[in-house]
Amino acid sequence: MRTRRELRTFIRLPWRIYAGASNWLPPLVSERKRHLDRRRNPFFEHAEAEYFLAWRGREPVGRVTAHVDHRLNEFQANRWGLFGFFECERDASTAGALLDAARAWLCERGRDRMLGPLDFSTNHECGLLIEGHDLMPQILENWHQPYYAELLESQEMSKAMDLYKWEIMEADREQVLPVIEDLAERLEPEHGIRLRRMRKRNLGAEVRAFMEVYNQAWSSNWGFVPLTDHELEHMASELKPLLDEDFATVAETAGGTLAGVTLSLPDYNQVLAKLNGRLLPLGWLTALRARRRINEIRVFALGVKPEFQHTGVAAALYRDVWDACHRRGIARVETGWILEINESMNRAMETLTGRIVKRYRVYEQLLEADAAPSFHISGDT
Repeated sequence: MRTRRELRTFIRLPWRIYAGASNWLPPLVSERKRHLDRRRNPFFEHAEAEYFLAWRGREPVGRVTAHVDHRLNEFQANRWGLFGFFECERDASTAGALLDAARAWLCERGRDRMLGPLDFSTNHECGLLIEGHDLMPQILENWHQPYYAELLESQEMSKAMDLYKWEIMEADREQVLPVIEDLAERLEPEHGIRLRRMRKRNLGAEVRAFMEVYNQAWSSNWGFVPLTDHELEHMASELKPLLDEDFATVAETAGGTLAGVTLSLPDYNQVLAKLNGRLLPLGWLTALRARRRINEIRVFALGVKPEFQHTGVAAALYRDVWDACHRRGIARVETGWILEINESMNRAMETLTGRIVKRYRVYEQLLEADAAPSFHISGDT
């Protein structure tokens, strides 16, 4: 892909692929342009990528990216190559041509595997939806054609890792075990830790504090890569229009030491569904009207620093989300994705009456004979 016209085709292709798919939501075209722009997205300060389009005659029928995140490779001490933004007609030869192009590009750069879809890293939208197609996607989440798994698996892509999304209903709060409430009540008197709201007027500092916890709490996770300072600034800019102080909470000691954070986002996809990818010329009026009717949130992140994980910070943050949902009339919560191997968080979601409603899968294909799978899970399916 070389020209601006081809970039427009790359961005607009999903409108063709998902024609008639009622649960697919068009992204904002302006946001996709910024995300894919190598000059504007700070991801490219430590990464390189190529974008590919598949054509049948004059008709675009598929797309994919191949990318190398050198920061990921350095942090995880690996040679992973990545692919993402996969969209394709229901044709194995088209999928094969796209993945062949991505694979060849990655092999030229000495990568030992091709892993994805990641748009562009685990800090962005990632995984292929393999369960939960009956539900609408939430904010910062993809919805994929159900046949995509068939296409990837036809090209010898195999499972690397599954990501779970849990549903929690506000109406089920009475069923939560009393221990959650007890731990939350003891947090301040026994450990001197209190909760406060993030301040939107000081968002830059709040996001840096958030990422301090994020980097410590998630650093050992499979596929994790820490964000740079420039990426943090970019994230703050992108999140500011979405941030609702009622759903953004910091846990800190009396001396101001951060212990944990939680950030939930109102599900603005309920607004985007009415815009068809464009805020202008009058889409913003529609967005303002629709925003008042949002009745779901996505828990974007909830984390506790390791040294505070015995204190009940997590329980207090869980309770805080419940309380905010009750105040604001939010009926339904979905968690951000949780690794299938994260036993403690998955058990916590069960304790909170959650149930898995969506499953995303990251696939991989080994490119060297002596390469080992990125993670082996007993009983893979």
